[in-house]
Amino acid sequence: MSVDADDRVEVVDRPEQRRYELLVGGEVAGFARYVRREPLITFIHTVVEPAYGGRGLGQRLAQAVLDDARARGLRVRPRCPFIARYIREHPAEQDLVDPGSPSG
Repeated sequence: MSVDADDRVEVVDRPEQRRYELLVGGEVAGFARYVRREPLITFIHTVVEPAYGGRGLGQRLAQAVLDDARARGLRVRPRCPFIARYIREHPAEQDLVDPGSPSG
């Protein structure tokens, strides 16, 4: 499935499901599952559906969840390899990582 310029891409927190959803044109294209125990949020699993792969949507999802964590004043535990790699590759996000967390 392609993502057209007209497709609206958004990331929505669904706390009742303990995940952020990546929506493309209103359809769930992926998610980042988490456990939140303030002041920490632990990201445990991230998925972008194969039909939406290769379009940078995973990067957009990762950036959005980290932006939201920052806005809420949360420290991040990146247990999910995708989120951990994103943080390693984006030094501006490394200050979010909880000091007691492994580097991922």
